[in-house]
This record gives sequence, structure tokens and C-alpha cells, in this order.
Amino acid sequence: MSTDSQVLLALQYWREYRTYFHIAQSWNINESTAFRIVRHVEETLIRSGRFSLPGKKALLQPDSVLEVVVVDVTESPVERPKKNNHKCFPAKRSIIH
Repeated sequence: MSTDSQVLLALQYWREYRTYFHIAQSWNINESTAFRIVRHVEETLIRSGRFSLPGKKALLQPDSVLEVVVVDVTESPVERPKKNNHKCFPAKRSIIH
């Protein structure tokens, strides 16, 4: 698999929060292969030194400059049937002997 495809696969995992199983199905590969690709991309980015997080002590320094990233993680409400509303449920089936 090309490097571009591996990065795209990892981005799908991070962005869409899909399981390795579903990503593997989309790419026609094994689930373990999808896992290894994501781990490889993560390790490569960390080794590059350009994608690392500062340690806890560095964040507590008064002269440290923080870069803030805002992510929209708004949840959507889900309509659920009322517990006492019997109109939503089908009638019970009678057992015929």
C-alpha cells in the first residue's frame, strides 16, 4: 500500500473515529493490517519531531506559549419513544397451540 494511502487510512481512523474492522472492510484488508498501518503512521509522525506534545511541566511554565485548537464535538439529541406510550409498540402476539 502506498504511503499516501496509509496516511489517508490513518486520517480516516482519527477523523471519523471508525473501528479498525470497518476501515479494513473499506480498504479490503485485514483488521490487524489496518491497526499496524495506523500505528506505523503515528510512530513515523512522532519520530519526525514535528508532531509531539510538550510535557506537563513545560505547559505549567509561565512563559510558555500555547497554541489552541478548537474541535466541534457537539452531540446530537436522539429521539427515543416514551416509556409509558403504548402507541409506539406493536401489540403482543397471542400464542396459538
